Amino acid sequence: MIKSYIPTIKLIALDMDGTLLMSDKSIQQETIRDIEEASARGITVSYCTGRAVPELSSYINILPVMRYGVCLAGSLIYDFQEKRVINKRKLNANCVRMLIDSSHRYDAMLQLLTVDQSIVRSDQVKHMSDYNLGEYQEMFEKITTKVPDIADEIRKHDSILKANIHYHTTADRQSAYEELKHLPVSFVFSEISTLEIMPDKVTKASGLSLLAKCLGIPMNHVMAIGDGNNDRDMLKAAGFSVAMGNAWDDLKAFCDAVTDDNDHNGAGKAIRKYTYRDHD
Repeated sequence: MIKSYIPTIKLIALDMDGTLLMSDKSIQQETIRDIEEASARGITVSYCTGRAVPELSSYINILPVMRYGVCLAGSLIYDFQEKRVINKRKLNANCVRMLIDSSHRYDAMLQLLTVDQSIVRSDQVKHMSDYNLGEYQEMFEKITTKVPDIADEIRKHDSILKANIHYHTTADRQSAYEELKHLPVSFVFSEISTLEIMPDKVTKASGLSLLAKCLGIPMNHVMAIGDGNNDRDMLKAAGFSVAMGNAWDDLKAFCDAVTDDNDHNGAGKAIRKYTYRDHD
């Protein structure tokens, strides 16, 4: 149900997959137009995504007006214009080693993320469909850092901000989660069989709150738009929440509004309707 009072929106947080992006991972021209219009009116539009900076590179060129990103599900706040880290949180080194061991037990694909790298095992990245991620094959081949052995590679890094473990099945993911849930980290189930792992108490909501604070914008003047389980905290934290038409039904139930789906400019329509309503 839409709130009787819609606050003046000063910051818009957009999830990527299933929200800003269409099913083919492109951005509609209409969505670009609506974001550019909001920006021209002085509204800050930011990414709020589980993706890493390298995974956003092609979109930054398409939408240069989107200066800020809450990346890695809140582990990294980044200024794309100045190519500057605003804030970052890293995973405990012992936790990372346990995640490596767990991924080996399940023959899962481990993806370790730093500020500027997405690190994967070279033999696994050739078979993304084995982990229910065939739609990301081209992107992973293009932007990932491919190494023969993750355990050896990790010795070169002292700042892993996030880990994704891509499993063959949802049953494997659930079993692994039961083994790992005691760790001092934050977990999110995403995609079909992926487990996202962030530093303790880090979520999209915590990252968005930090970005809003840095920009001097109260959270009650923030609108968040999303579609999936990893958007739940972000949507609850925002002053005005919008679920995509393709969102999970329970997300739609608690959001302030529901827009069209991601293949029909749902994000752009919500931006138009709830930020410059006087021009509808």
